Amino acid sequence: MCKSRNWWFNETCLIEKLLKLLNIHSQSMFKIPNYIGPLAFGVKMGVILPGDDIVESVYEAVKKCDDDGLIDDGDILCVTESVVAKAQNNYVSKKEIAEEVRKKLSLTEKDNLGILYPIASRNRFVPVLESLAKAVPEGEITLQFSFPTDCVGNQLVPEKLDKRLNRDLSADEISFDELRKIRFYHPATGVDYVALYSAIIEKEGAKPNIFLSNDPRRITKYMPDGIIVSCIHDRRRTLQQIKEKFDNTITLDDLHSEPTNNAWSEWGLLGCNLHSAELIKLAPRESFKVARNIQAKIRDTIRKKTEVLVYGDGAYKDPSTGIYELADPVCSFGHTDGLITRRKGIKYKYFVGLLLSQGKSRKEIEKCIENEKRKSYEIDDESMEGTTPRKLEDIAASLADLVSGSADAGTPLVVIKNLA
Repeated sequence: MCKSRNWWFNETCLIEKLLKLLNIHSQSMFKIPNYIGPLAFGVKMGVILPGDDIVESVYEAVKKCDDDGLIDDGDILCVTESVVAKAQNNYVSKKEIAEEVRKKLSLTEKDNLGILYPIASRNRFVPVLESLAKAVPEGEITLQFSFPTDCVGNQLVPEKLDKRLNRDLSADEISFDELRKIRFYHPATGVDYVALYSAIIEKEGAKPNIFLSNDPRRITKYMPDGIIVSCIHDRRRTLQQIKEKFDNTITLDDLHSEPTNNAWSEWGLLGCNLHSAELIKLAPRESFKVARNIQAKIRDTIRKKTEVLVYGDGAYKDPSTGIYELADPVCSFGHTDGLITRRKGIKYKYFVGLLLSQGKSRKEIEKCIENEKRKSYEIDDESMEGTTPRKLEDIAASLADLVSGSADAGTPLVVIKNLA
């Protein structure tokens, strides 16, 4: 408090008071007006390192937002899975993966390891493939792709391939020799994934045998000693099909999924990413617990009731490449209970058209729609026509992923408002 009689100090005190008032006013300007609907924005958090307290780091970022009037009850705080896993130091070496593969499938270094329906991705599967090939450095890798695309839509062969090969491919396979004659470069990445995967296997010392077939049981024809089902979203159904003919089979989420490992995730190797030359980042572990802890911290400190989710890839299909972007096993690895619901509502444009046809005025239409929003309809009611009830955590995670961006905008925290 300024008590000096000196005029200079009195002027300084006056300026300080004015600045304080201006600061309060500027903060209030950040309040979201009530005519704004769903809104999402990214929040910069700085670098997160192994060993950091992710709950405290998120709280500090949210506190800054709250100080500027940007946090309200009902907001959804979305934290990208990568910083959660990083703070958990959830990294595994390729050597450790190779050792676990040999142990779980009872393999020797000279055996034939089958890999069924992997994703074609440098970031997602190349480090995993290097690890699997290390398990049989004196043996063989038999790798089966689906065609014409992999399990999420990455194109692997040219269009009209049956004409190129001069035979019907509807119930057949494309052999390794044929693939080596048909070089195909991915339209988005420019990579020949067959050549890339073959080179990786050879680099680790194993013999590659890569072929394409849409019959998952075809891989058993090559007499593998063990098989790893590597597709993401159809893995359980595919595993069941293989088990009918070949029992020594596991999925990617069977590897490093046990708490006895130094690094582990409930999702195993699903959702993992390249970290360094020797280390792979797993998906975060116990994400539901992390989300609940963040929610409790925000509630107990800044007194706001928010929902929290740990998000991965968004569930959307790229219209240009045809790739289904969800390379993670789920959109939300963990979330708080308030997100366990489906987002649904009346078809706004249906009511506008209906009421307009009845001669209603603009004000009458707006009033009727507000009344309709308060009612409860069954999903098959014509008032819900054209609306698809979707899980709120999937919508929020997909929106957060679009905001943060695959190129990483440096905003691992995304705040979503007015979505529920």
